[in-house]
Amino acid sequence: MFSGCITALVTPFRGGRLDVRGLRANVAFQVSSGVDGVLVNGSTGEAANLSDAESERAVRTVVAAARGRVPVIVGAGTNSTTKSVRAVQRARRFGADAVLVVAPYYVKPTQEGLYRHFRAVGDAAGVPVILYNVPGRSSVNVLPATIERLARDCPGLVAVKEASGNIDQTSDIVARCGDRLAVLSGDDSLTLPILAAGGRGVISVTSNIVPRDVRRMVEEFLAGRPAEATRLHLDLFPLTKALFIETNPIPVKAAMGMLGMAAGEPRLPLVPLSRESRPALRRALRAYGLLGGRR
Repeated sequence: MFSGCITALVTPFRGGRLDVRGLRANVAFQVSSGVDGVLVNGSTGEAANLSDAESERAVRTVVAAARGRVPVIVGAGTNSTTKSVRAVQRARRFGADAVLVVAPYYVKPTQEGLYRHFRAVGDAAGVPVILYNVPGRSSVNVLPATIERLARDCPGLVAVKEASGNIDQTSDIVARCGDRLAVLSGDDSLTLPILAAGGRGVISVTSNIVPRDVRRMVEEFLAGRPAEATRLHLDLFPLTKALFIETNPIPVKAAMGMLGMAAGEPRLPLVPLSRESRPALRRALRAYGLLGGRR
């Protein structure tokens, strides 16, 4: 379940409201493209800007649209251990196959606090837990020694989405945890280096628009064809960089709109892609063949 290409879905809006039909269409596109899983209500899905009712409806919509053909992972982390426990239990009731739990943001816990937080959430979840380490958003880094303790003591923890941007740290996690924990890239541009360090896949933003290509890059590497994986990585690289020209998911939503896919504008405090950035994104889409041709 926790390898390959897992797409971090955007949450599409229409007229400021959840676009259920568009979300179903996006899931159908991902499933038909052969991805290994989908994530709903992650940071790419603007989970912080969804009401509880919208969050539940989004999860139930994705679970129903996936129809068991791919695992559905639900973003369920908060900066409170008690609230996170409730969130993962709700996700389980809504049909989640696994949950993604971010390191508690803003409160800046110690490593012992992080260990106890994830241990409590993992013990209560009832479904597999993926730890999401993203210091750039949470302001705290879950260190490899802490992840090693959790891999040893918390059977419910099965993977880590590693988005520290530090390949040395990724290598340290793999060396410490071995097969006890799957390491997944949390940065599209670093997926190939993370695979080379022993990672097993990616939770991807780029695969919202080119799922087959991201999936194939990971598959080629894991199948022992690094040269072909490298070619695909270099092909994807300019597109991926353009999709992060502003804060995620602003650019990917703009790109999906340019391609006629369901996305809509992000919600405040996120704003639509700036007029200055739109030409660069359009050029990247055109160079990749998504506007006017090749794919």
